[in-house]
Amino acid sequence: MHIVDTSIIIGYLILVVFLGFWISAKASKNLRAYFLGSNSIPWYYLGLSNASGMFDISGTMWTVTILFVYGLKSAWIPWLWPVWNQVFVMVFLALWLRRSGVLTGAEWIQFRFGTKTGARLSHIIVTLFAIISVLGFIAYFFVGIGKFATIFFPWDLSTQFIGIRFTSEEIYALLIIGITTLYVIKGGMYSVVLTEVIQFVIMTLSCIVIGVIAWNAIEPGAVDEVVPPGWRQLFFGWNLDLDWSGYLDQVNTKIESDGFGLFGYLFMMMVFKGIFASLAGPVPSYDMQRILSTKTPVEAAKMSGLTILVLFFPRYLMIAGLGVLALVFLTPELTTIDGVIDFELILPLAIERFVPIGFKGVLLAGLLAAFMGTFAAFINAAPAYIVNDLYKKYINPKGDDRTMIYFSYVSSIAIVLIGVVGGFFAESINSLTIWITSALYGGYAAANVLKWIWWRFNGYGYFGGMLFGLIASTLLPIWWPDTPAIYLFPYLFAFSLTGCIVGTYLTKPTSEQVLLNFYKKTNPWGFWNPIKRLAIADKTFTPNQDFYRDILNIIVGIIWQMTLVTMPIYLITKDIKSFWLVLFIFILTSFILKTTWYNPLKRMAHA
Repeated sequence: MHIVDTSIIIGYLILVVFLGFWISAKASKNLRAYFLGSNSIPWYYLGLSNASGMFDISGTMWTVTILFVYGLKSAWIPWLWPVWNQVFVMVFLALWLRRSGVLTGAEWIQFRFGTKTGARLSHIIVTLFAIISVLGFIAYFFVGIGKFATIFFPWDLSTQFIGIRFTSEEIYALLIIGITTLYVIKGGMYSVVLTEVIQFVIMTLSCIVIGVIAWNAIEPGAVDEVVPPGWRQLFFGWNLDLDWSGYLDQVNTKIESDGFGLFGYLFMMMVFKGIFASLAGPVPSYDMQRILSTKTPVEAAKMSGLTILVLFFPRYLMIAGLGVLALVFLTPELTTIDGVIDFELILPLAIERFVPIGFKGVLLAGLLAAFMGTFAAFINAAPAYIVNDLYKKYINPKGDDRTMIYFSYVSSIAIVLIGVVGGFFAESINSLTIWITSALYGGYAAANVLKWIWWRFNGYGYFGGMLFGLIASTLLPIWWPDTPAIYLFPYLFAFSLTGCIVGTYLTKPTSEQVLLNFYKKTNPWGFWNPIKRLAIADKTFTPNQDFYRDILNIIVGIIWQMTLVTMPIYLITKDIKSFWLVLFIFILTSFILKTTWYNPLKRMAHA
């Protein structure tokens, strides 16, 4: 790498560490300042920060890989998450969640279930889930950043320490993770948001640069020469029907190992899982922290909408640009490789070959920014649960703010170290992505859907559902190691739902006072009739009647989000006719959402 590019990257790393230390005094006032920025950060900054946090390098490497392999159909594969859970959050869940006024998702459990034994058990289990999920993501980040860094940085850092051999990949990952942890620990949420807004600007510029490079480099028809029939088709039948034989035969092995050959069945599983996983609401991590950090419920909804709007088009401009450059110019080289191709290296290889000096430094600083932003968001979220929901609640309830913030430093370091150890044993980015999205979050869905919509659901039911879900998400992939985790979701969901029902009906309901306070403050729709009758006795309370409008906005919002994914792919592949069609759909769905979602929000803000 040229000295200019290296200087840009090193300068960026120095800048973010400086910002973390510079803002640390503001962040250290108290726990709410440290973890939520004192609820004083404008919603549009939080939206840009949230978008930056979702623009992670490991996820980008994975998405470039699936675009290379599956073509336009790769736009559906992030539904494994599902990527449209953000639409549910934008439409109504951000409002419901922010009305609580709590510090963490685990603290929200007390708001919903009270303080008795069932609620305490639920409080502990959701804290445990939050910590486990963050550990899984740290391992995921460790694998991704290590692979990425070794392509560009010229130094061989492999070494042996206390009898253990560390590769350059592992050493680079440790260094970058260490720098990120340092500025997050010092600056808290203020540091995370400030640096992520800067990172978002860098990333967006980087995406535009890649898009322009790809557009100028790719001749019309060049893509069709290197991809099989069906690669350009967005829609699909029961089977994937994508045969790479004679183009790049190793891709067929990749598709078989992913287990995505029956694409129609995969799609049904993604939709089935997606509805419940999305209705469950944000998992207790950085996305939830952004919502709880906003000033008002309306600003929480607007923040979530902005995240979708500013994230997907620039991100997929980069993904499409690098993926198409790799297809056209690297495929002939890849066909000469004997054995297994590591497709997760496509992104860094494409950057190394096609991005010029200077721009490469900016782009790499941007991708490092994406990694650091996402990693920082998780490192800010996890200690909130350890400090506020375990240490302060059960160990040192009278501790002062200085003690709590000091303990958050210690817990951050501990979480990072344990997650990094997990990264040493991870197989690949893809395996971690599938496990986190399909298995771990599969066990989360049932209990977290019922908590919103069913009055009878209590703390014991929540604890039983979460416990059964954690057990199932751990054991089922071990029992059926060759079955893709998404296909195990119905069993995970059923097992977790059983725990919910058994725990609920073997114990007493939550007290009416707790339920009434939750219902009147949150005002959800769902099966709340006994509590609703009590609430409407207060003539000032109006129950939620927005169910059908919310469902309409979800359907329109998912289509709107998909246009932001597919437009840049059509643009870079020079399918201009499809681009204009999707642009028209984007404008139409934007108009509908303006009328049925945004305008009611404005009226709510002024009510």
